[in-house]
Order: sequence, then structure tokens, then C-alpha cells
Amino acid sequence: MLVACNARQSPVRDAYADTVATGADSVVVGISSSEASFVANLTGFQDPESVRYDAEQDVYFVSNMTGNGSDKDGNGYITRVAAESPYGAALFAVGGKDGVTLNAPKGMAIHGDTLWACDIDVLRGFDRHTGRPIATVDFAPVHAVLLNDIAVGPDGHLRVSDTGIEMTLMGVIHTGPDRIFDVGPGGAITEVANDLRLRQPNGVTWDSSAGRWVTVSFDPFVGEVATMPRTGATRQVIHSSVLGNFDGVEAMPGGAILYTSWKDSSVHVLRGRDDRQLVREVPEPADIGVDTRRWRLAIPLSTLGRVQLWKLDAAVVGQRH
Repeated sequence: MLVACNARQSPVRDAYADTVATGADSVVVGISSSEASFVANLTGFQDPESVRYDAEQDVYFVSNMTGNGSDKDGNGYITRVAAESPYGAALFAVGGKDGVTLNAPKGMAIHGDTLWACDIDVLRGFDRHTGRPIATVDFAPVHAVLLNDIAVGPDGHLRVSDTGIEMTLMGVIHTGPDRIFDVGPGGAITEVANDLRLRQPNGVTWDSSAGRWVTVSFDPFVGEVATMPRTGATRQVIHSSVLGNFDGVEAMPGGAILYTSWKDSSVHVLRGRDDRQLVREVPEPADIGVDTRRWRLAIPLSTLGRVQLWKLDAAVVGQRH
């Protein structure tokens, strides 16, 4: 069904001036299946790429690239949105202010009191309560091209994808290499996989229900959902499609996998061999996040400067809620 929302206001930073932008509007794109229902449409962001839910604080973190994803222009930022009433956004970390360096932040993950964000060829860590910068892991020595997503494993190690692309005014250019990294104690970087058969790895998540990593590929011609063991580089493709340009991925408690595809402008739900569109007609959906208190799906739409929230049905989550 086609859905709409009531207009409400949500102050979000204008990265080019010390002002605020507009909030939720009444124009909504997106058509849901019976397993997802529209909640809210938040606008005023600038190239939002990733949403990460912090269950303890009950907030959404939203990374804003503010321009081309490969530009080291120092104008990226992260906002924080109250999940209970998601119509107001506060600045969390702003490039160029309070000692913060942010160029084009993308995927994020929470480990302890640290919010990690991928920022081209650097991981930047922030105190998730205050936004104060507290850590940096520089991937320049290993010649990272575009760190895109990050997830935390059961051992506390970080798994990071390098999509091997440049995001420019001319569009997305694949240069390679395509790699997946492990970051251990002390920021030690280990290359887990380096292979063009990774097909431009993008989204990565830990699937606790099956004890495995799940990754999706951004290759424009062959999109793949693949799994990898907790340790090691063995990769098993569990779903392949000619659609391509898969971006974000999340694993549900019941075993379902949600992933986004630019090619068909949809969020998919994959259960075993059954692959279906969960939400469609959402252009270039990026790195999705899941609110585990309300079981809401947050979909960042970079080209539209908005984040959409959708309520997930119990059948998708795989447990009663």
C-alpha cells in the first residue's frame, strides 16, 4: 500500500551554515509488503548513508556524507535522533568542530562506549554519549580505498569492508582492490580477504542466530549475499541476483536477512532461498539500521536527504514483539 505521514518539524544541521534544516514532510516514497508498515519520514539530512541504533540510549545515529563519498573535505557529520520521538535531531559529531575530523562518514557500529564510523580510509571512534573523539585507526598504510561498513563480532573484533570504489562527481568508479579487514585489540589491522570475487563488498553484519558473518556485494551486475565463518576467509554465496548494487545488510534474530538494493530500489528479506521485496520504490537505499526495542527498520535515502522508519512484522523479526 502507498503510505504518507503528517508534516512535523525536526531540526537537522545544515553543514554549510550554523542553521537548522527542515524536518519530516508529507511526501513519502515507498510501498510496503504486508510485513512492514510505514512509521515516519525524516528529512533535512545531507547525504545520509548509515543508521545505527543505540539500545541503551534509545537513539539513532545517522551518518551524513555531505557530498561525494570519497571527498576528504572535512564537512561530514553525525546526528543523534531520539528513537521514542524521532522528530528532533541533535548534532553528535561535526567535522571541523571540537577537534572532530569527519569527511564522508558511512557505516557505523557500537562497541562498548565507542561509536565507530567508517570515513574513507580511516575508522573514527567517538564516545557514544558525548560525541568526543577518542580513537582513530588509520588504514592509509594498507592503502584502503573506501571503507564502507563495519560490524562487531562476538570476540569484540571489528569486521570492516573496503568496497574498492571511488564515489565522485562522475559517479561510482570501481578501482579495486576488494577487501575485508579485521581490526583487533590496539587497532591491529589484518586483511581477511582480498579478491575480486568479493564483488565490491559493502554491507557487513554479524548473524548471531547462525554464528557467522554476512556480507553483501555492491557489484552493479551481480549482487550477492554471502556468509563467512567467525574466523577465516571461506566465503559461501547464499543468494545471487542480476540486480546488483547491494548496500546495507542486517540479520534478524529468527534468521531472516534484510538487505538493500539500489538496482530495484528496494529492501529485501531473505529467508532460506525465499527472497522477497519488503519495502520497494525507495531510491538508492543505503546502510539500514534496526531499532531492536520497537523492531523498526531505518532506511537512509542519501539522494533524498531523508531517513524512513518502517515497523517490521513479527514474521520478519522471527520472534514475538
